[in-house]
Amino acid sequence: MAFLSSVSGISRQQLSCSSFKTDVWNICRLNYWHIQSYRIGTNQATQLYKDSSVKMCSVSNSSSSNVSIPYEKSKRVWIWTESKLVMCAAVERGWNTFIFSPHNHELANDWASMALIDPLFIKEGEVFDRMERRVATIFEVSTPKELQQLQPADEQAENIVIDLLNWQIIPAENIVAAFQGSSKTVFAISKTPTEAQTFLEALEQGLGGVVLKVKDVEAVLELKEYFDRRSEVSNLLSLTKAIVTRVDVAGMGDRVCVDLCSLMRPGEGLLVGSFARGLFLVHSECLESNYIASRPFRVNAGPVHAYVLVPGGKTCYLSELKSGKEVIVVDQKGHQRTAIVGRVKIESRPLLLVEAKRDSGNESIYSIILQNAETVSLIGPSQGNGERKTAIPVTSLKVGDEVLLRLQGAARHTGIEIQEFIVEN
Repeated sequence: MAFLSSVSGISRQQLSCSSFKTDVWNICRLNYWHIQSYRIGTNQATQLYKDSSVKMCSVSNSSSSNVSIPYEKSKRVWIWTESKLVMCAAVERGWNTFIFSPHNHELANDWASMALIDPLFIKEGEVFDRMERRVATIFEVSTPKELQQLQPADEQAENIVIDLLNWQIIPAENIVAAFQGSSKTVFAISKTPTEAQTFLEALEQGLGGVVLKVKDVEAVLELKEYFDRRSEVSNLLSLTKAIVTRVDVAGMGDRVCVDLCSLMRPGEGLLVGSFARGLFLVHSECLESNYIASRPFRVNAGPVHAYVLVPGGKTCYLSELKSGKEVIVVDQKGHQRTAIVGRVKIESRPLLLVEAKRDSGNESIYSIILQNAETVSLIGPSQGNGERKTAIPVTSLKVGDEVLLRLQGAARHTGIEIQEFIVEN
């Protein structure tokens, strides 16, 4: 029996559906609890409403402290399928709203006993929740006249599902134009990820969502990858080159290792600094070393006093991090994502003081203190146009080296940027 599922691109976890066997629902339920909330960019986005969605935002490239982050309308995806493998992939990625035919209440109840879902039901071209409230209206559009009948002022449900049949680009553009500024969310039924992308990008703004009608898991994975790419591109943080002006032994201190619930790639790390006005990109321990096994989940971030960037454009002290809190993982191009802290280790270690300036004529000094160890590195600019990542061990760091900084406002109150005169040395 066919069903629809609401989806949000939230989890980066790429588990193979083919590995799910008899205990598939226990595993799917477990994955659901792991992804109940997420953040995108530097603003909090609440996840897993009755109908999951993907928040897209854009970040100003200005290095000033006043960063504007306007949200686009949520992009929502439903899946229409009869495949259990596709369903498995859906639950794995946090899709929690399903639409069933009216005579399948028993099936909906069975699924609700196996996984945490919100069932909806199709009846005579409408979609209702279990309380018999209408949540969507379904239309077939095959002629210009039928297209003209879809107007924002019509008394329809807040969600509209459209089957454009053999039409694609032109009707999608007309629908986007007609519903621009409307509170209604318009979905288009798509049979391939490529069609879905066309609807999501029509007139740049795109439709509010798509219904991906497929039998193949790969189509779901491909569309999910598209959302990941789109999210990363639209969530760039502005990073600035700085020149190292000082590297000195600082003595002993309590440094913090931050172990995340996510693996980091080469070129990724946390933004940390002694002053909130300038945060250094500290590399993870994902690289191979002659001294110790790689730990791609760990950042040896610095002493307890240091600031670290967290979601919402805020900072907090490294000493305040604990299991369950979230931090922002950034790469050298400014791509960012949110990760959950799994563990924090504070230990007494020898430290190094590093200072840097944007250029020789700039008086502002930015500093960071890090453990004096070969496995601790700062990230510098990429070399040329390639994808090569530059991680400079602090034990090899010297005056004149280039590193990356995140510049922002210095004045903070409980981690929130405020407009206030402040001097930090």
